[in-house]
Amino acid sequence: MRSGFGETSEAIFLTQGYVYDNAAQAESRFVKAAHDEFTYSRYGNPTVSMFETRIAEMQGTEDAFATASGMAAVNAALFSTLKAGDHVVSARALFGSCRYIVEDILPRFAVDVTLVDGVSSEQWEAAVKPHTKAVFLESVSNPTLEVIDLQYVSELAHGVGATVFVDNALPSPLFFPAPELGADVTVYSATKHIDGQGRCLGGVVLGSRDYIRDTLETYVKHTGGSMSAFNAWILLKGLETLSLRCNAQADTAEHLANKLKNHPKLRRTIYPLLSTHPQYELAKKQMSRGGTVLSIDIDGGRDAAFRFLDALKIARISNNFGDAKSLVTHPATTTHQRLTPAQRDELGISNGLVRISAGLEDTEDLMDDVAQALDMI
Repeated sequence: MRSGFGETSEAIFLTQGYVYDNAAQAESRFVKAAHDEFTYSRYGNPTVSMFETRIAEMQGTEDAFATASGMAAVNAALFSTLKAGDHVVSARALFGSCRYIVEDILPRFAVDVTLVDGVSSEQWEAAVKPHTKAVFLESVSNPTLEVIDLQYVSELAHGVGATVFVDNALPSPLFFPAPELGADVTVYSATKHIDGQGRCLGGVVLGSRDYIRDTLETYVKHTGGSMSAFNAWILLKGLETLSLRCNAQADTAEHLANKLKNHPKLRRTIYPLLSTHPQYELAKKQMSRGGTVLSIDIDGGRDAAFRFLDALKIARISNNFGDAKSLVTHPATTTHQRLTPAQRDELGISNGLVRISAGLEDTEDLMDDVAQALDMI
């Protein structure tokens, strides 16, 4: 979409509202606005619409709706669909905030939730019932990088008429084709790879046009989790370099994983395309690349992990991932700190686990930085 000035970069429509030629036009837009007609920027905005159209085309879905953050997208996707008495089956290996919604908030509204080990076919089969309304999972879990057989889970869910919701943020929109593997609704934190440069928050929900416009859009319009025009413009710029950035970052992550897999100070190195990964064959089948993130489990627990983090000179401590800058996180004390020790143990989030999000720095420089930090333990 371009204005009459023919600008090369998309325009930013920083406006709250829109004016009408006459009262009848205002009435008609509030009854049913066309795709290029707007009434209020909480309902829709031309710049936001450009981002929605572009990400939907990139992912091969009929439509998309942008939100203020990734968690706003998760919340809207689930709450616009579910009601009291519905049954949801969810993988238990989730980002901390996602698990909070599934495990704490949904039950407050009388939604029945069953948590399963996402990599266990037997547990999915036992949990999905004829009355199940939805299943929810992360395609690749954060931070232990479990890979779920999405095609299998989707077939199981669709067999009882359940909707499949997939948080696909960790592998990025490039490396895990969630819609092709059966996801009815795909959710992204656009804050991560889509922006990829630490500038803004954003989220997006993708799916069929009927779901996006008849179910989700009304919910977001009236609950207020809309994306700002300025953030949509930033994310449009991010989409232009997404492939270049993520492929370079995946090269680095894979290199680090291979170099670290036998390191004497590590209990394990986790990366989907390492042959030692428990779902290695499935990852090869479902993913085009291993992604930009790896995790390492440092022998010596929290104290050793903290010494490693504090010794890094290039990679920086932060709880984001998918950024052009290399970032490291200690999940047990940050993103997953609200879980009990028993819950973290169940998920494999040990006190020595560190998540590494590879950036765009020189690969060997980053490898040297990680190596010298491990030497400091």
